[in-house]
Amino acid sequence: MHFGFPLRLDARGRLAAVDDDEYLRGLVEMLLFTRPGERVNRPEFGSGLDRLVFSPGGDELAGATQALVHAALQQWLGDLLRVDEVRVEAVDTVLTVTVRYTRPDGPATGPRVLRLTGRGAQ
Repeated sequence: MHFGFPLRLDARGRLAAVDDDEYLRGLVEMLLFTRPGERVNRPEFGSGLDRLVFSPGGDELAGATQALVHAALQQWLGDLLRVDEVRVEAVDTVLTVTVRYTRPDGPATGPRVLRLTGRGAQ
């Protein structure tokens, strides 16, 4: 068991514990929402995904985002998960990033999906 991310309290007032799958999902979210340079002791950590939210949309943005997210996941969490797919869709001002991943040591329950949606420049 792991502490939940973000840190929170359970019904008994203790730090909430989560299972391996929820913990891994929290790590993926933390990586994708952290800016490089934001962490003092690990300035390279993060994906820079937030910098692309207000970029002009289109196929170029989708391709750059896909490469950025996939590279960050491989670099920082490659020992904890296997990236099955990173799909990015840029439609008008909406950028949707879908990450499919599996735990290499986990049961064969199929990939986990994390979907993030953000609005870009209008």
